[in-house]
Order: sequence, then C-alpha cells, then structure tokens
Amino acid sequence: MTLRPGERDLAESLAANALAFLAAEPERLERFLSLAGIDPGGIRAAAASPGFLVAVMEHLMSDEPLLLAFAANEGIRPERVVKAAHALGIVPWERGFA
Repeated sequence: MTLRPGERDLAESLAANALAFLAAEPERLERFLSLAGIDPGGIRAAAASPGFLVAVMEHLMSDEPLLLAFAANEGIRPERVVKAAHALGIVPWERGFA
C-alpha cells in the first residue's frame, strides 16, 4: 500500500485520539486492556511499543458500535477511521476469506 505524505502521521494521530476515547470511559478501557492482555499498570510501557496504536485501531475495527461511537465523537465519518486503520497496516476482513 502506498501512502500519501503525512497519511501515516494522521492515522497515528487519530489512533491516539481513539486511545483517549477509550480511556474516557473506564469500561471501554478495561475491555481494551483485557482483550489486549495489558495490565492497567503496564499501559504506559505498552503504549511505548510500536504496535500499540495498531492494537487500538484493531480494537475499534472489531467492534462496530464502538467504531461508530468514536467516529461520532470525533465528528468524522466512520470510513475515515477505517482508512486510518488501513494506513497503519490493518488489513480489512473480507467475507468468504475466513
């Protein structure tokens, strides 16, 4: 996939916003941490790893109501979130290829 200049930076910025969105509600954050296998005390260390923002976006992509809520919170179309996830290297799931 070829990215336009700055596209990855914008995607990472949106992913950071997604993390803030998750952190704003303890239940959302707890679910993400649980599914990601991250201890609440280890979130700072985990956030420093290169794949952390990808994990945040994968989490959003796996939960349509959460994705829609995040997009509404950001005032953007859900497709923009999906495009950002793709820019970070998340491959879309295709029906029939599972």
